[in-house]
Amino acid sequence: MKIAQVAPLYESVPPRAYGGTERVVSYLTEALVEMGHDVTLFASGDSVTMANLVAVVPMGLRLDARRPDPLVWHTIMMDMVLKEASDFDIIHFHTDVLQLSLVGQCRTPCVSTPHGRLDLPDLKPLFQRFGNHPMTSISNSQRAPAPWANWRATVHHGLPLGLYSLHTEPQDYFAFVGRISPEKRCDRAIEIAKACGIQLRIAAKVDAADREYFESTIEPLLDDSLVTYIGEIGDHEKNEFIGNARALLMPIDWPEPFGLVMIEALACGTPVIAYAHGSVPEVLDNGVTGFIVENQEQAIAAAKNISRIDRRRCRQVFEQRFAAPVMARRYLEVYRELVDERIPA
Repeated sequence: MKIAQVAPLYESVPPRAYGGTERVVSYLTEALVEMGHDVTLFASGDSVTMANLVAVVPMGLRLDARRPDPLVWHTIMMDMVLKEASDFDIIHFHTDVLQLSLVGQCRTPCVSTPHGRLDLPDLKPLFQRFGNHPMTSISNSQRAPAPWANWRATVHHGLPLGLYSLHTEPQDYFAFVGRISPEKRCDRAIEIAKACGIQLRIAAKVDAADREYFESTIEPLLDDSLVTYIGEIGDHEKNEFIGNARALLMPIDWPEPFGLVMIEALACGTPVIAYAHGSVPEVLDNGVTGFIVENQEQAIAAAKNISRIDRRRCRQVFEQRFAAPVMARRYLEVYRELVDERIPA
């Protein structure tokens, strides 16, 4: 198939450090190319891909010192995609909502995958207005606020099989990875680790919007010999950082749309302790790949008993359910279904 993947322009594909959506787009794109498909990637010029790259901007917008306007450049990208639409069998958008007012004019089949939360008030009238547009969710829980949308499938994220490796002998620490914000509850992770007397290593970014929260709530908790704040890390560092941890702590307090870090941990053989919000019950098998908890008492008990989880089994589940080829095959099923619907009888 001739497939267009349309990525956000905030980060390169894959991103240099933090950037979940762009990473998933990269893994999907490369898996499709490896399967023999003709893929074109619309993204920033510093992206690295085996696909045909259409560089909309020279580099990811977040790291561009000139501070370009994201709305302007995403609008330009949408026009570029539509002008080339007839070259493709299918166009797959990963750009939130910017494409919704345009895809109705496109004769090439299109599908959109939202990568964020959908329970925000303004999204309801938006998705109602464009309710016919085909969409795929990244978890069943993600689509709950808009069950009436034109959902064609739920496709869980996947990672390349060789990106992370099994670590059977962990070191004596827990890991917290991702972003420091109120909904991620790094404070809970610190409390869990201290209750167990085990070191917590925090590898996380702090967005400008969360700087005040970090300084007022989290930074004072870092003044403890059991807590080490490392900062933001990239893919090449995660294998050892997550893989050597006793467990990944994910005590979230929000409807997580997917939680890529959970399958990163499973790929390393590292079990996960997570609160039962959003996608967590879909991704984790309680008592098999980690523990799903409802409160801090359960989380602390789970952390103290984490050695009961078979790390080889965690890796096995990753390979069966969350490998990039599995994700790519599921998306191909959606693509073919949409293409077949456009073929006249």
